[in-house]
Amino acid sequence: MQSVFLIPPDSLETIPDNYFKPLDLDAVFAGLDGAPLEVDIGCGDGGFLVEMARQAPERRFLGVERLLGRVTKTTRRLARIGASNGRVIRVESHYLVRYLLPRRSVSIMHVMFPDPWPKRKHNHRRLIQTDFLDAVNEALVEGGELRLTTDDAPYFEHMREVFSVHPGFVEEPWSPGDDYPQTDFERHFRGLGLPIYRALLRRK
Repeated sequence: MQSVFLIPPDSLETIPDNYFKPLDLDAVFAGLDGAPLEVDIGCGDGGFLVEMARQAPERRFLGVERLLGRVTKTTRRLARIGASNGRVIRVESHYLVRYLLPRRSVSIMHVMFPDPWPKRKHNHRRLIQTDFLDAVNEALVEGGELRLTTDDAPYFEHMREVFSVHPGFVEEPWSPGDDYPQTDFERHFRGLGLPIYRALLRRK
C-alpha cells in the first residue's frame, strides 16, 4: 500500500548549507519564526519527536540522528501527519549541540535513553559528560531545561556525578504527565517491569 504524505518527507530533513556555522532556525522552520524550540537528541525512529510535534503545533521540534534509515523513517512519519513544525538533521548529537545550535536558542532538550556504554573501557564514550553539558548550557535559553531519561541505573549514577558538580544547572523534581510520549525503548522496558530513571536540569 502506497504511503500518503500530507507534506513532502524530503522537506523535513534539514541539510545545512554550512556545517561550520549555527543554523538559521527561522529559515529551517519557515512560518514559525521565533517559536520555542525543543531538541530530541538521538531521535531514533521518531516516535517521541512525532508525537511531541503533533501535540504542540505552535512549537518547533528538531530531532538529531546519525543513521540515515532512521532519519528517513522519522521524516516520513512527520510527513504522514503533516507536522510542518518537525525537522530532522543527520549529524552527531554532540556536534549539533556544540556547533550548529545557535546560542540561547533551545527551550527544552530531551535526551531519551542514550547508549549507556556499559563496559568500563567505553565509559568515555557516554554522551553525558562535562563538555556536553557545557555545550547544552550555551544552547539553552535562560531557565531552559535538559530532560534526561534512561533505564540504566549505573549510567544514571554517572549522569548524577557529572551534573551534580556542574555550575550551570540545578536539578528540579520531575514527574512527566500522561501526555509525555513514551519512546519504543520505554514501552519495551516498562513491559519488562524495569524502572525508568529521570532527571530535569534547569539552566541557571
